[in-house]
Amino acid sequence: MKLSAKANSPAIGVLLASFCVFVWGITFVCTKVLLMQFSALEILLVRFLLAYSFLWLLYPHRVQLAERRDEWLFVLAGLTGVVIYQYGENIAMLYTSASNVSIIVSICPLFTAIVLQLFLKEHHLTRWYLAGFVLCIAGVVMITFNGSRIEAGFNPKGDLLALAASIAWAFYSLCVTCINNKGYSGIGSTRRIFFWALVWLLPVALLGLFQQSAVARVSIDGALNAERFSSLKNWASLCFLGLGGSGLCFTAWNVACRNLGTARANLGVYLIPVVTIVFARIFLGEQLSLMGGIGTLLTIVGLVVSSR
Repeated sequence: MKLSAKANSPAIGVLLASFCVFVWGITFVCTKVLLMQFSALEILLVRFLLAYSFLWLLYPHRVQLAERRDEWLFVLAGLTGVVIYQYGENIAMLYTSASNVSIIVSICPLFTAIVLQLFLKEHHLTRWYLAGFVLCIAGVVMITFNGSRIEAGFNPKGDLLALAASIAWAFYSLCVTCINNKGYSGIGSTRRIFFWALVWLLPVALLGLFQQSAVARVSIDGALNAERFSSLKNWASLCFLGLGGSGLCFTAWNVACRNLGTARANLGVYLIPVVTIVFARIFLGEQLSLMGGIGTLLTIVGLVVSSR
């Protein structure tokens, strides 16, 4: 499925990237709520099974590969973008707040620019980009050190997992750039990435049958599952994550990267914490101090500067 010239316009790319930023900002809150009843692995499995099925309905056609070795791009994208990034993000929220995780992963654009420059020789690390990044990092630091965060204390485990997830996203972006350069269907290629992600998750799920932790448990208890899966609130959150946060957003993001360029589209990631902080305050009661508010403003200013 080829995109038309109109569909390839930068304006469409900006709209799609903005949609993804808004939805992904809310997914942190949904995941945090679901972690009260589901393990990090269960959320990931249900989320991407829903997303994979949804994309088959949208685009019920096989993707014909131009070269057999292109399969490795989808295999690695599934590993980095879903298994490492999403699973690491889910686990990180077991140890720290949804707002904090979203702030840490907002530094994805820096890692993305570095990876693209190293592997594809794309030159994104300009003076404007670095100046904007410094402002964004200053904003991230201020948000991280907001009043409630100081009182709660630091949890390096959650912070480091979120940091590792943001690095994994940079390599996912590299794979997506290479896939887009091949001209594959946006929906079809995203679905293929999800297929390989589920393949990667299968052995983890089998191990999860014998685990009791909130990280890797896969419950087969009938009464427990009936109680959790009979809740409309849980299903609404799971469908939002699977259909919106994964099925629609991953596809829209891949198209946005094609239209704007991967590094430029990734600048929008800086705004995800702003959305998360607002919704986390409303639904989770997570507090934001004056320092956190100033940090949020710095992050937005940094985004504007980097976009030059």
